[in-house]
Amino acid sequence: MRVCVIGTGYVGLVTGVCLAHIGHHVICVDNNEEKVKLMKAGQSPIFEPGLSDLMQSCIQEGQIEFTTDLGAGVTHGEVLFIAVGTPPLPTGESDTRYVEAVARGIGSHLDGGYKVIVNKSTVPIGSGDWVRMIVMDGVAERQAAMVPSGGVATAPNDTEFDVVSNPEFLREGSAMFDTFNPDRIVLGSTSPRAIAAMKELYAPIVSRQFANDKSAPTVPVVVTDISSAEMVKYASNAFLATKISFINEVANICDRVGADVTQVAKGIGLDSRIGSKFLQAGIGWGGSCFPKDVSALIHTADDYGYEAQLLKAAVSVNQRQRLITIEKLQQVLKILKGKTVGLLGLTFKPDTDDMRDAPALDLIEQLTRLGTKVKAYDPLVSQTGMRHGLSNVIVETDPERLADGCDALVLVTDWEQFRTLDYAKMSTLMNHPVIIDGRNFLDQAALEGLGFRYVGIGR
Repeated sequence: MRVCVIGTGYVGLVTGVCLAHIGHHVICVDNNEEKVKLMKAGQSPIFEPGLSDLMQSCIQEGQIEFTTDLGAGVTHGEVLFIAVGTPPLPTGESDTRYVEAVARGIGSHLDGGYKVIVNKSTVPIGSGDWVRMIVMDGVAERQAAMVPSGGVATAPNDTEFDVVSNPEFLREGSAMFDTFNPDRIVLGSTSPRAIAAMKELYAPIVSRQFANDKSAPTVPVVVTDISSAEMVKYASNAFLATKISFINEVANICDRVGADVTQVAKGIGLDSRIGSKFLQAGIGWGGSCFPKDVSALIHTADDYGYEAQLLKAAVSVNQRQRLITIEKLQQVLKILKGKTVGLLGLTFKPDTDDMRDAPALDLIEQLTRLGTKVKAYDPLVSQTGMRHGLSNVIVETDPERLADGCDALVLVTDWEQFRTLDYAKMSTLMNHPVIIDGRNFLDQAALEGLGFRYVGIGR
């Protein structure tokens, strides 16, 4: 099928490349000329394991193209994906101006033939009808521009399209795997024609042709109305965020009563009704999805006269949890003014360069406020030179330089490389061999055997 993906961020670029890989002809559209130039040269503007290699392969096979020309993309595509950002506003609601601009642009370029317009961006619940309205506004503007002065515009007869909600469930750092091995595909529409087109589009993925385990059962396709599909996305992320906040709440109680949250999590996770995923206690959740989506759902509830108390509590617990390592540092080092603390990891999770709403940013801010010198090492940020506007922190180029002169280390991001660092050497470079394991990720016995004072979360 012919596909157009508008927006080449984490969601758009991964979607476009993966659809090209399974056999569709994809045009990716972005209004950033430098970014498009980079992608045409086979370079990914984002870090996602495996993405660059697959993108280069698709370019060589002629399955994917990149352009700034929205009209060319709209004309090309039978299926048009809207995959632009919807960042949070200070109020907590989503900023949909980019979705609106794209929808209007699509309308202004529709010139015949049936199209399926897919909301891949995470948009407020009920946006399907709104997007249709904006597309029609774009169509009307184009039609009006074509009417001679003094003439009367007639209803356009070449704008046959349907809007589908197709939320994404990609995890940064494993987005390629998630695309080819999804738990489910959600399609929101009341149009049988649109649903049929989307099922055709995803058929190779549904049948597991590109899955790691090709013998696995076919991928469930959940067909709903548009609003329910939009709610599935918000509810999924809100539930996972709440589950993390719950185990962090339990961890804080464990700290006070002498229990070990890692053992507690194992015990409750074996209950099939609960499951073990997202029961890793630590310093809280961040990134581009959980904070934005939970806040947006709370805001939607407020708009309709309902107070989402449980979701608000999940956010409150998470905000407090980010600073739990400050309390632990104070318990061990007492006064932090004049001390030096090294952060192991900066990104909000491993295998990504994304620092949006990363817990490390809060730690840097609060430690600096308390008069602490802050250093950091991150396998990706340190090596690529991407500083993401960081201030009040010295970004070191290797773990040993990080440890040198530190009074304590804080593990912030659970990069796999951090399991096997030369902690024996690092301990000799530190003023005090103290490590706060903010993800309960490291081997406590091994570190204590090297002379470290190890402090975990809820342990």
